[in-house]
Amino acid sequence: MTIGIMGGTFDPIHLGHLRAAETAREALRLSRVLFVPAGQPPHRAAPSASPLDRWAMVCLATAPHAFFEVSDVEIVRAGPSYTVDTVEILRRQHAADELVLLVGSDTLCEMSSWKTPERLLSLCRVAVVERPGSADASPASPSLPAERVNGPGLDVSASAIRRLVAEGRSVRHLVPDGVADHIAKRGLYR
Repeated sequence: MTIGIMGGTFDPIHLGHLRAAETAREALRLSRVLFVPAGQPPHRAAPSASPLDRWAMVCLATAPHAFFEVSDVEIVRAGPSYTVDTVEILRRQHAADELVLLVGSDTLCEMSSWKTPERLLSLCRVAVVERPGSADASPASPSLPAERVNGPGLDVSASAIRRLVAEGRSVRHLVPDGVADHIAKRGLYR
């Protein structure tokens, strides 16, 4: 099997994330896509929602999709959520499978600053999904090879969703209904 790994803070997960995963699944012929919500992101401020709320929203968003699954590997692990550590764990769990790390085009230029990127590249392939509305990342360098995934995307951002919620506006049709309900029920992003 070929498994796509889509990590992120998912604060909250939105339809753009799901579209990117589906685009990659089809283009790369992935058997499934494993969503991995970050427990403690090392390269950014702490997420607004708790790790458990973000994990729950990813579960709600992916439940209707037969090829999407969720891993709590970063939520249950203490300390910063370094991608290389996560992929090492997933590599042990899926020793016979090919792993493909899915990253947005806005993330590719940051990867050289990640913890041991050369180790990460020895554990998996990297595929870059174009993120609408962001400047195109520079092409992959020989030290960070990545394949491009082309396909339709949605120009949605978690920061815009958090802003809409804080303003008391609807986020319906930007996030799955179950995620919108969870945000409202838990009073997130207010």
